[in-house]
Amino acid sequence: MQMDQTRLDSLLGQVVNDLAAGYAGVMVSIGDKLGLYRAMAGAGPITSAELAKRTRCAERYVREWLNAQAAGGYVTYHPTSGTYELTAEQAFVLADEASPAHFTPAWQVVASMWSDEDKAIEAFRTGKGVAWGDHDHRLHCGVAAFYRNAYRGSLVPQWIPALDGVVEALERGIEVADVGCGHGHSTILMAEAFPDSRFVGFDVHAESIEAARQNAAKAGVAGRVRFEVAKADAYPGNEFGLICFFDCLHDMGRPAAAVEHAAKALAPGGTVLLVEPFAEDRIEKNLNPVGRLYYSASTTMCVAHAISERGTHALGAQAGEARLAEIFAAAGFSHFRRALQTPFNLVLEARL
Repeated sequence: MQMDQTRLDSLLGQVVNDLAAGYAGVMVSIGDKLGLYRAMAGAGPITSAELAKRTRCAERYVREWLNAQAAGGYVTYHPTSGTYELTAEQAFVLADEASPAHFTPAWQVVASMWSDEDKAIEAFRTGKGVAWGDHDHRLHCGVAAFYRNAYRGSLVPQWIPALDGVVEALERGIEVADVGCGHGHSTILMAEAFPDSRFVGFDVHAESIEAARQNAAKAGVAGRVRFEVAKADAYPGNEFGLICFFDCLHDMGRPAAAVEHAAKALAPGGTVLLVEPFAEDRIEKNLNPVGRLYYSASTTMCVAHAISERGTHALGAQAGEARLAEIFAAAGFSHFRRALQTPFNLVLEARL
C-alpha cells in the first residue's frame, strides 16, 4: 500500500492531540481534587505563588500545572504580568460544581476504564461480560457526579415538560419509578420539584442504592423517596403514573423484559420517560466526537454489563431510536415518539 503523506500527517496530528488530551485528563482530576480551579474562580489574574498559598500546595508543582492548563486552553495566561486567570466560561466548566456543564467528574470514568483494562482485555478474549459492580469505584462515582449536573440543568425544566400532560400529573400527585436510578440524583431532583408525588428508585447495584439513600436524606426528601435493590424486570408495584429509564436501558441484558415489566407496572394512562445517549440509526451518522465518546465507553461498560447479564441484547450506547422503538412496540406500546433531543441525549416518550 502506498501512503499519502498528507493523510499520514493529519492522522499523526490527531494522535498527538488525543495523547495530549489523555495527559490533560490527569491534570484536570488533580486540579479538581486539590481545589485549584475553585481557588481561581472569580479571583482574576493570579500568580502561581498566590494560587499555591491559597490551596496549600507546593508552588513549583502548581506552576507546572498552570502551564499545562494554559497550553490546553483551560486557563488563560497573561504574559506581561506572568499571571494566570480562570475566565467565567472556564470556571463554568471546571470550577462550578452546580453547573450543568461541569465536566471534571467525567475524567474519573476514564480513570476507571484504565484501571479495568485487564478486565476488558479478558472480556474481549473470552466473550464474557463485566458487571457494573465489578468496575473500579471511580466509574460509579464519576458517572453519578457527571449525570447529576446534566440532569439538574435539563430534567425538570426541559425534559419532563416535553412530555404530554406529565407535569400536570406530577403536580396532582402520582407514583413514579426511576429504574436504574444509580445514586438517585434524578429521583431526588423530581421529588424536589413535585412534592405531591411519591418516588421510588430501583437499581441492582446495592452500593449505589445505599448512596442514593444518603443523598435523599441530605436533600431532605427521604420522607417521599425510597430506594430499593431490584432488577429492572422484577421491581414491585403496578400503579406508576410515570416510569423513567435514565441512560440505562441500553446497559441491560434484558431490555425487552424491562420494557414488558414497565408495561405491566404502569397505571392506566401512564407514561414511560426514556432518556438514552443521542445516536442516529446508522453507524456512519455516529462517526463524530460524541459518537466516538459513546462507542468507547460502551465497549467497556454498556456492552460489557449487558453481556454479564447473559440476556437477549447488548444494545450499546448507540442503540438509536429505531431499535428502541422496536422493543417498545413488541412490548405492546402503541405510542412512541421523540419528545426532545440534545447533542448528548434522546428524550423519548412511550405509552400503551
